[in-house]
Amino acid sequence: MFAMQYSHRLPADYDMQIIRQRAARRGPLWDDTQGLAFKAFVSQERGRHGAAGHVYASVYLWLDAAAAASFLMGERFQAVIDSFGRPRVETWLPLDARAGTDRAQKASWLLREERSLEAGADRAALHAAQIESNRQRAAEAGTVAVWTALDLDAWRLVRFTLSSHEPETTNGGTLYEVLHLARPGIGALA
Repeated sequence: MFAMQYSHRLPADYDMQIIRQRAARRGPLWDDTQGLAFKAFVSQERGRHGAAGHVYASVYLWLDAAAAASFLMGERFQAVIDSFGRPRVETWLPLDARAGTDRAQKASWLLREERSLEAGADRAALHAAQIESNRQRAAEAGTVAVWTALDLDAWRLVRFTLSSHEPETTNGGTLYEVLHLARPGIGALA
């Protein structure tokens, strides 16, 4: 598996309806993509849910790293570059990924949480704890999917939760509104 995200910061006066329309138009084109667990088209709007500015982002969980490479080197990613410029792409090694009890529900929110790994941390114990935490989160009502990935460059864990309802708390994480969720491979997750 392979996880990634790229984001586009937009001007404060940008009409976010344009982004909603783009996601509605382009999102369904991903619904049958081979090698993809899911792609979330997400946004943040300035002043809502703690967002400092307008952001449009794409968050991916790939089942097949070769499919991710093909995307990044192909025409689909060129369309992103043509529209927004070449973004910085954050990439991670997935450690655990699970479909939630409400996997068939419409995902409305994506929560991104980060946790630094100290140099002396017991990585095996932390990995086991993340698996158990994800198992519990996946069983919660409203959870569509949850996955944790390792940022090997910064030595931190990044956990994403897709849910049908707005989280009561973000625990210092970043909350995005889901504009479209393509989920061709969600059935392959634990």
